Amino acid sequence: MRVKVWSILVAVFIFFQSDAVMGLEISGEKDLDMGKDPFLSLDENLQMAWVDSVFENQSFEDRLGQLFMVAAYSNKDERHKNDLARLITEHNIGGLIFFQGGPVRQANLTNYFQTISKVPLFIAMDAEWGVSMRLDSVITFPKAMTLGALPDDDLIYEMGKEIAFQFKELGMHINFAPVVDVNSNPNNPVIGYRAFGEEKRLVARKSVAYMKGLQDHGVIANAKHFPGHGDTESDSHYTLPVIRHSETRIKDIDLYPYRELIDNDLMSVMVAHLHIPSLDSERNKATSLSKYVVSDLLKRQMNFDGLVFTDALNMKGVSGFIKPGEVELAALLAGNDVLVFSQDVPKAKSLILQAIAEGKISQEEVDERIRKILRAKYWAGLGRVEKIETNNLVKRLNSPSAELLTEKLYAKAITVTANKDDFLPIRQLDLKKLASLTIGGNGQEFQKKLDKYAKFEHFQIGKGADAGSLENIQKKLKDFDTVIIGVMGISNSPSRSFGVTMTDFNFLKKLGEEKNVVLVTFGNAYASKYVPELPYNILAYENNTFTQRIVPEVIFGARDAHGILPVSLNLSIRAGAGGYLPGMGRLSYSIPESQGMDSKILARIDTVMEISIRKRAFPGGVVLVAKNGQIVFEKAYGHYDYSKSKEVTTETVYDLASITKVLATTQAVMFLASRGVIDMDKPIGRYIPELRNTNKGDLILKDILAHEAGLVAFIPHYAKTVEAGNWKSEFYRPKAEPGYSLPVSNDMFALNSLRDSLWIWTVNSDLRKPEPGRRKYSYVYSDLTMYLMQALVETMTNQPLDEFLDQNLYAPLGLHTMAFNPLKKYSKELVAPTEDDITFRKRLIQGYVHDPGAAMYGGVAGHAGLFGKANDLAVMMQMMLNGGKYADVNIFDEDTVNEFTKRQSTQSRRGWGWDKPEPEKGKGGSAGVLAPKSTFGHTGFTGTCVWADPDNDLIFVFLSNRVHPDANNNTLLKDAVRPEIHDIIYQAMRSNVQQKGFWNLME
Repeated sequence: MRVKVWSILVAVFIFFQSDAVMGLEISGEKDLDMGKDPFLSLDENLQMAWVDSVFENQSFEDRLGQLFMVAAYSNKDERHKNDLARLITEHNIGGLIFFQGGPVRQANLTNYFQTISKVPLFIAMDAEWGVSMRLDSVITFPKAMTLGALPDDDLIYEMGKEIAFQFKELGMHINFAPVVDVNSNPNNPVIGYRAFGEEKRLVARKSVAYMKGLQDHGVIANAKHFPGHGDTESDSHYTLPVIRHSETRIKDIDLYPYRELIDNDLMSVMVAHLHIPSLDSERNKATSLSKYVVSDLLKRQMNFDGLVFTDALNMKGVSGFIKPGEVELAALLAGNDVLVFSQDVPKAKSLILQAIAEGKISQEEVDERIRKILRAKYWAGLGRVEKIETNNLVKRLNSPSAELLTEKLYAKAITVTANKDDFLPIRQLDLKKLASLTIGGNGQEFQKKLDKYAKFEHFQIGKGADAGSLENIQKKLKDFDTVIIGVMGISNSPSRSFGVTMTDFNFLKKLGEEKNVVLVTFGNAYASKYVPELPYNILAYENNTFTQRIVPEVIFGARDAHGILPVSLNLSIRAGAGGYLPGMGRLSYSIPESQGMDSKILARIDTVMEISIRKRAFPGGVVLVAKNGQIVFEKAYGHYDYSKSKEVTTETVYDLASITKVLATTQAVMFLASRGVIDMDKPIGRYIPELRNTNKGDLILKDILAHEAGLVAFIPHYAKTVEAGNWKSEFYRPKAEPGYSLPVSNDMFALNSLRDSLWIWTVNSDLRKPEPGRRKYSYVYSDLTMYLMQALVETMTNQPLDEFLDQNLYAPLGLHTMAFNPLKKYSKELVAPTEDDITFRKRLIQGYVHDPGAAMYGGVAGHAGLFGKANDLAVMMQMMLNGGKYADVNIFDEDTVNEFTKRQSTQSRRGWGWDKPEPEKGKGGSAGVLAPKSTFGHTGFTGTCVWADPDNDLIFVFLSNRVHPDANNNTLLKDAVRPEIHDIIYQAMRSNVQQKGFWNLME
């Protein structure tokens, strides 16, 4: 049984991989007559038996109904449904072409109509960019012009395949796509962005890829609009366009893609409503009604034997000249096989019968067209109609694979048409004052994404703004070095300059003369004709969430640019502009499937977070996952507090607590070690003279960072500054005053010399006593480690720790929210609160470091005090995974990273500064059990963690404020929430591996 099943699957695979059905051998002999029939099925005998059965069981008048396809809508009322049902049952129409509505509503109608039809119905749709062109709630694939910018065609084939899947899910069989018009006229009002481009070979290549993606997966493709709608300045929906090119020119340019498609087994063509005197000079004769165009040119000269469809017969290009019923007859006499959007089927059938009686067309010719339609139906799977499953239909149509493919298509299309002196991608993030401006439309996603890479101030203005508004914006932008402008309000109307006004043009031109302006056009590429030529120009072709998120990645080098302009915009920006622009390796963003992870498994994180929030383990948090340099999961949960005063976002800043140890102090130590400034085998007293004659002077740097130097775990310094639960007046004041300007919290200021006191108390603290019989101190995790390391860094650099880090790490990496004392940089509203400190500070802590010792140190301490958002931590950890490099910033060398992050002792799991998983198999410690032992990271007392896995190039960031409002809340720790989520991430990776392993086994 197994052998038989696989044999069938192999046979099917071979068939669908074949480029030429005409070459298929059946029963060992080649059928020389089958080459012209694109609908020949593998089971030819069954196919012909089915066709004969259907054909012979109907009267000729009933069979005539197969020639008609009428319009159907799933957003109309019961009357519309009943009208269609009448046409199906009384006139045996061949099919429906669906327009506006929704997926489930359409599926329900299709199920119903198929049950009442004597012959299975063809279901078709005009779905050039997927079924979302007509239906709500479905992902939208790029328009043809966007696809025209792709440097290769593989992804277009994949798009055709994915659209074929959508069609199959909806019980549909014919897609009236691709548009193969060569758009040689930029003022074309009806084609434009619907065409792949202006060059015939490009149009042909991309059309073939789309067609094969559809037809290789069981959906009939339809090339339109024959013989070519690319050079018109009027719309055949409203009038009859006239094209005055010679027949030679038409055959050379417009028909070229059709010849290529036909050579690759195109199954159907749609004939346009155009008047082309060189092809048929009869006055007001549309090509769709011309026997020369349809029967002679298309069928005989071009040897096309697939189905020929009319364009919609309600369009003014034909309906303005011939009445309903009569136009259908004229189209049939011209040679069309299928009459689309018929307005009067009964009258048309009657007129056809009359024409046969009058000898204008033979019954045999009509019957042959009906047989061709039936063969096509069988090929499309209508030999057996299956009910459409509506459960989870919308979810199936919006699969992760569809989302990932759409993202790839848009990303590969982004085109950089101007880049003077290779300014793009922007490199030195710490040296530029950046602003963004959107003109017309909503650019919120665009501006949010820019913030991921650098510090921006954002501005917005409407299209065609008045002089006062433009002058005001210009003043606001005066002090910025670089302005990134997104032109959002683009239309597709050539007659209205694609929505770009002259005031917009003049404003952009003037601004471009004053500063670096990176201009991004979010919409029809032809709109670029109406904006000034600036030194840095990017075309996004469309305005949607995908393009708004991807373009900033190109600007900052997180993605390469690949797009090649498929149309000419003016004398200097011609088709072919653009091409490859390499990125710089900054973190980009995608979905889990982009890196082989399972989004359904990662969705379990939602459940863990929601349960934890309900159990009050923490009021809110952020989870981030990055794989192979791409952030594939970044999600915010809950609120700042249990009163739900403010929702957490991915931009929420958290107190990182002990993560400060590894992303601040240890980073600075690594920086010094990598440059030979310090030697980890030397005593700390060698670098800090004041420690030489203390019990700390001989402590070895590597022992200190491994927590094996004998330091006590913790000193409650704050206890020396309070008495009976109240502040001692010699240490604190409620207002800043001379000598008391060190902010400990809001309305709480410490003695300026308090930090010196803490340092002295630390230096004078006792060491632990070595255990009997041991020459070396045992492992005890100690905060004092980082007090000493901070002093080391500040002594060797002659700089405060925070200034050194900002100058050498955070600013060059673009981490403008990673900071000590964050309220000096940004609003308290961005920062989640921590503890309601009733013991020491007597107030809610928000924007000030939670750790009392770090607060008394002025907010900048080696063990705590750093604040940041999830994205900041991801960048830092990616730099570590990259061996100390990120984009064009070199922080330290790879050997330093490896040395500091490896396990350094048999006594503990620790590296130098860094935490690690437990070395025993099946134990993860603070990390997940499934994390490999190469993983390194750290946790924070406030409810945070960050882990990096060099084996899998994987980063996990967890931020929360579990200490709010009470630091004694240990639910996060007791429930092991962070390790559980860490393990879910590995399960999402393993799921993909397991699936591959299963198929390898089957093979």
